Amino acid sequence: MGVRIGVPREIKNGERRVVLTPSAVAMAVARGGDVLVETTAGDGAGFDDGQYHAAGAKIVDSAEEVWACDVVVKVKEPQESEYDWFRDDLTLFAYLHLAAEPDLTAALVDRGVSAYGFETLVGRGGGLPLLAPMSEIAGRAAAILGASRLSTAGGGNGTLIGGAAGVLPGRVVVLGLGVAGTAAARGLRGLDGLVTGVDVDLSRLFEHRLAGTVDATCVSEPELVGQLVADADLVVGAALVPGARAPIVVTEEHVAAMRPGSVIVDLAIDQGGCIETARPTSLSDPVYEAHGVVHYCVTNVPGQFPRTASAALSAAVAPRLLALTDVVAAGHSGQTEPPALAGALNVAAGAITHPALISS
Repeated sequence: MGVRIGVPREIKNGERRVVLTPSAVAMAVARGGDVLVETTAGDGAGFDDGQYHAAGAKIVDSAEEVWACDVVVKVKEPQESEYDWFRDDLTLFAYLHLAAEPDLTAALVDRGVSAYGFETLVGRGGGLPLLAPMSEIAGRAAAILGASRLSTAGGGNGTLIGGAAGVLPGRVVVLGLGVAGTAAARGLRGLDGLVTGVDVDLSRLFEHRLAGTVDATCVSEPELVGQLVADADLVVGAALVPGARAPIVVTEEHVAAMRPGSVIVDLAIDQGGCIETARPTSLSDPVYEAHGVVHYCVTNVPGQFPRTASAALSAAVAPRLLALTDVVAAGHSGQTEPPALAGALNVAAGAITHPALISS
């Protein structure tokens, strides 16, 4: 019998993605893996049990049976009710975001789980190939969601991002021009907003200014950021340090200086947030106000676009999952990181292993 791979149904609030599409399951089965899919796991993304069965998966009714597999692969970090399934011969492969999840980190360490994080896996070119597809979707979504929240119906100050004839467009500040920030900036500029990109990397700022992704650029320095944010209608936070807690770029004092009805979308919230007043929200209760400013801080933004997000994530995860099953089959889970899994191991043998987590 090959390595047993479990795909549980996601239970985080509003989460409708599934980590593997039926075609990805067929790849794993063709490689000799036994894939168990919890019933209805793919329904939210448009993939039914019949499709998974036709791909060679075994459909099971019990979460316990799925979590009993050698490898559990899922989208979001395990929720507290799932900690009971942790054990020392379990290999977990998912978005973990442990820098912002101390309770989950402790549970993984205490139970001796070998936990590999999507968000810290480093590709050959130095990028983050499992984070990038969801970051792109989150960034594109931020443009749509942020613009809609500026309407009075969305709780905002009534500014239309693109303005109108004789009326200036809305002012947008995007903090961090990685994948998510770039997608957000491109989308908001496409809506004719006046977009300023902020980053610590001058060469990146130069490239985006030259490419026309943004209208203007600014280096990330507290006083300059404060001035920009005070005049902004919409601020999108997308600052990232792989594996570590997101840096605070916008302070509470900066937020307090913003106009009432302005909007903040913090896409870094699953790593703790890059805006001091940000706190995690859910898809069922996505916004709150602080200092009169609307905050949208959902920790799983792509979860509301599950068809697109699941297909994009599955395509990126599937080949890495096959590499991980090879490691597990060889009895080396938690002991090694082949090139396809570089940087992914976060916790193993009762200890934190990722350098960014150790130093945070």
